Amino acid sequence: MNREKDSDLRQLESELPSLTAEIQALAHRHQGNSRALLALLRALEQTHRDIHEGLFQASLPSNRQQLYALLRDIEESGGWPYIERMRLRSFLSNLPDFGIQATDTSSEE
Repeated sequence: MNREKDSDLRQLESELPSLTAEIQALAHRHQGNSRALLALLRALEQTHRDIHEGLFQASLPSNRQQLYALLRDIEESGGWPYIERMRLRSFLSNLPDFGIQATDTSSEE
């Protein structure tokens, strides 16, 4: 069973670069179009959520040895995946000054 999982992992690792390049090319085709890029980011976030909450959680180890091996692999191979959301303050700082002054600086989102 481990050999089958290792083979699946190797196949996935060989497919990921082309998938990543395709996503990058899609983003570059829409460079300058914030609405299109936002749609792409939303799709990536939803895909991340679907995989995490469905397939990944269902595949979690059922014993300590497997859990330890997974945690060790996460640590050794780059940590936990994370999709960062831009904070509203950062978003606003990238906009041109329209003469609008913030009235409440106590919350960022």
